[in-house]
Amino acid sequence: MNKKIVASLLAVACFAPGMANAEAALEGYQLQQVLLMSRHNLRAPLANNGSVLEQSTAQSWPEWDVPGGQLTTKGGVLEIYMGHYLREWLAEQGLVKSGECPTPQSVYAYANSLQRTVATAQFFITGAFPGCDVPVHHQDKMGTMDPTFNPVITNDSPEFQQAAVKAMEAQREHYKLDDSYKLLEQVTAFSDSPTCKEKQQCDLTASKDKFSANATEEPGVSGPLKVGNSLVDAFTLQYYEGFPLDQVAWGQIKTEQQWRVLSQLKNGYQDTLFTSPEVARNVSAPLVKYIQKVLAGSEEKAPKITLLVGHDSNIASLLTALDFKEYQLPKQNERTPIGGKIMFQRWHDSKANRELMKVEYVYQSSEQLRNGEVLSLQQPPQRVTLQLNGCPIDANGFCPWDKFTEVLDKTVAGK
Repeated sequence: MNKKIVASLLAVACFAPGMANAEAALEGYQLQQVLLMSRHNLRAPLANNGSVLEQSTAQSWPEWDVPGGQLTTKGGVLEIYMGHYLREWLAEQGLVKSGECPTPQSVYAYANSLQRTVATAQFFITGAFPGCDVPVHHQDKMGTMDPTFNPVITNDSPEFQQAAVKAMEAQREHYKLDDSYKLLEQVTAFSDSPTCKEKQQCDLTASKDKFSANATEEPGVSGPLKVGNSLVDAFTLQYYEGFPLDQVAWGQIKTEQQWRVLSQLKNGYQDTLFTSPEVARNVSAPLVKYIQKVLAGSEEKAPKITLLVGHDSNIASLLTALDFKEYQLPKQNERTPIGGKIMFQRWHDSKANRELMKVEYVYQSSEQLRNGEVLSLQQPPQRVTLQLNGCPIDANGFCPWDKFTEVLDKTVAGK
């Protein structure tokens, strides 16, 4: 991305004046507390997928300006925009004051200890609270997974392992991917790839996926689903980063329908590994406990605003573990978009003297990401209200607080 463009984008993000007026809060409703569970923003394709990428096509891959897996400069800019927008919205709701730094105990930022997650949190804080001293907390040892965010299997019994693998296999059956694989073979010219020429593996639909659920490891898969996820992930990141369209997947993805078909591979990979109830409840347990402590613990000690930054696997498993209903994200092909945030909001209804919970998915559309669009109350990101099966919502998206805490308690107790 051009450095002058980046500089001007940063300036706009940090200094654009706050603008009124988004959706007004309901009369008598006051926002009390917010917890944001965020996926990191735009990164380069993961380095450990490099061999998969190179084995799957004879064509050369474009160069990135950061190492594999690290947050890109544009990813930082996009996160500043999101922080700036949410600061405007929180100020409109009266949870923070415009132009003032928050008190030290009112905002708490906590990220997984990888470069892309810590940097995402730092850029968000820069956008939300420019010039303010709001630290980002993380493990001292960078490059290692923090147990709160590490989506690994913790049950080492053979019975659980068998049940988990069976659940992943069943989840995989929900996805009919033959058309996606055929299109992917065309895009990559797979018949000319090292995998085809050297290993005689030329048909992605011919191989079977093999799943694993080993203790202390993430749920895993080997086979075409892993290959498809790696390739489509790389194409998606190229598109978001703003590579010229003739360089995104070598110019072979030309329509929105093709993106939807290919994205089934990425979404299928994530859903298969992390959203069967058996696996999701196990791998998300530390994160659910942390969220319960923040939202349902001592109200006096809890920060007004908590930012957690992890991964798509965290969000996918969390939504399943808490038993959210199926959702659709307009203008996005990803189920858990880059930089997207699950926003838990605790509200007080003074008229009825009751506490309420509202949960929204706040995310940037594919075009907002590619175009690097500045976000404001007038040009907001996408917002979708989510629903918990155990906490029915009213017409405005609110559910009773006691029902919500009941869901948290049951999930933590493993019920």
